[in-house]
Amino acid sequence: MTSKMIIQQPQAFATATTSNQWSSNICDCTKDMKSCCLAFWCLPCFTCITTKEAGQCLCLPLLDCFGLIPPATMSLRASLRYRYGIKGTLCNDCVFSFFCGPCTWCQMSKEMKTRVQPITLTSLQGAHMI
Repeated sequence: MTSKMIIQQPQAFATATTSNQWSSNICDCTKDMKSCCLAFWCLPCFTCITTKEAGQCLCLPLLDCFGLIPPATMSLRASLRYRYGIKGTLCNDCVFSFFCGPCTWCQMSKEMKTRVQPITLTSLQGAHMI
């Protein structure tokens, strides 16, 4: 009687969940109270910190002082949508940037924290030989 032994080495794997939607709604800023308070009490500081975390120039949000529609908020929101493959329109970015500035910045900050999580490799300990 001959028997076959098949041995499979345990492989490390990582799972990632990506979505084409924002991970939080525009009005969910209170779910991260630290960011919410900083955005409410010192929006210029919060916008500069968030812009730097996004890899852009620290002073970019200062452009929002010029004009009716905040260009830095709108462009960073559009940039994050493009980077993470989030569905949306430039019109929505414009509306949110104009009417919900602090909430928009909180949403963008939360999105970057959610999407840029370190990947943890998991090995299959105790894998069975078949």
